[in-house]
Amino acid sequence: MSTVAIVGRPNVGKSTLYNRFLRKRKAIVHETEGVTRDRTYAEVEWSGRDFTVIDTGGIMMDPRDPIESAIRDQAMIATEEADLILFIVDVTAGITQFDDYIARLLHRSNKPVLVVVNKVDDARFELDVHAFYALGFGQPVEVSALNGRSTGDLLDAIIERLPDRSHSPATRLDHDLKISILGMPNAGKSTIANTFLGKNRHIVTDIAGTTRDSINSELNYQGKTVMLVDTAGLRKKTKISDSIEYYSFVRTKRAIGESHVCILVVDVNKGFCSQDVRIVQEILDQRKGLIVAMNKWDLIEKETQTAIEYTRELHYHFPILADVPIMFISAEKKQRLFKLLDEAFAVRERMQQRIPTPELNDFFSQIIQRTPPPSVKGKYIKIKYVTQILENPPMIAFFCNEPKLITENYKKYLEGAFRKNYDFKGVPVKFVFKSK
Repeated sequence: MSTVAIVGRPNVGKSTLYNRFLRKRKAIVHETEGVTRDRTYAEVEWSGRDFTVIDTGGIMMDPRDPIESAIRDQAMIATEEADLILFIVDVTAGITQFDDYIARLLHRSNKPVLVVVNKVDDARFELDVHAFYALGFGQPVEVSALNGRSTGDLLDAIIERLPDRSHSPATRLDHDLKISILGMPNAGKSTIANTFLGKNRHIVTDIAGTTRDSINSELNYQGKTVMLVDTAGLRKKTKISDSIEYYSFVRTKRAIGESHVCILVVDVNKGFCSQDVRIVQEILDQRKGLIVAMNKWDLIEKETQTAIEYTRELHYHFPILADVPIMFISAEKKQRLFKLLDEAFAVRERMQQRIPTPELNDFFSQIIQRTPPPSVKGKYIKIKYVTQILENPPMIAFFCNEPKLITENYKKYLEGAFRKNYDFKGVPVKFVFKSK
């Protein structure tokens, strides 16, 4: 599939145009400069042609900090990947020194470049568009990304300039595994993603909160396709101080919904905290597979605490983790990272298990006979039949005479017995009770 990169200086409307192409708010848009950091990918269809569009962060002439420098590097990587570059400029500002600087970079790239003059909201600005011929890329195309003016003409111009690959049509893969990498800011999520991908697809710095958008990447692992989502760090809603972080939080929740398995990355030096519990609860509420990766384990003195002891403490203080795989890794040292990927495939496989109905009834009849459900207000509860009504993830239905009277403690007893007998580690198993 052909690739189109959107580049330009900060705050010229790159992400607004990206969202216009997608017809939805996928990229974060805000009047603050520098909101887009990593390069974000999505597929666009126009006139029967599919292409991939990349939204990049604004390119700065003299980066003032490591993040700005990384943003520029990411934008330049996007130009290397692209078959066509959309150079976005602002008609209300004219050609700035930043635009001149970017134009020189793009001329050196030897890639096809289409100058897109944004913010041409009405006919008053049309005469000003001609000034952008001076950038040296031929006829510019005028648009208003905000209100959609002429974006159809722009898409037509893009299709005309893309290479014709109709002789080898792209096939969309149904991925064997979709993983979201979650966790608090600065836990090491992007470093893990880069190791899996074998390249610096994502910006990695030691500054907390670097990743804001969710970035989809694809890799092939032992003959299987994996979609990897490196998400913005989840924070408690009350601590989200601005709208940018709020949209990142919303997008992370959406990323959980689009995954098969979630990997929660925890900085072992900071420990597992109440916010990590909230993330676990969000994953379980959405019924996704879960693995907890305790990162930076290489920094812990093994004489003071072993992985077994640490796991025992986690289970004691956080019972919600009792049936979750806990792995001890070092993203920096690349220790046990691919075992983490193997475990994700194992969780995915366990999610698809189906237990035959006769086997379930035989098993639970023994459990219920040993400890029957307690009577409530003189009413005796009889569970008559058990069956698995769903898989991926599994749902077990219990048919009984008084389903509303079964206590939460008894439900936990049944689930505990079930998990002890069957391997559903990392899998959210739901029990439902219905009238018979």
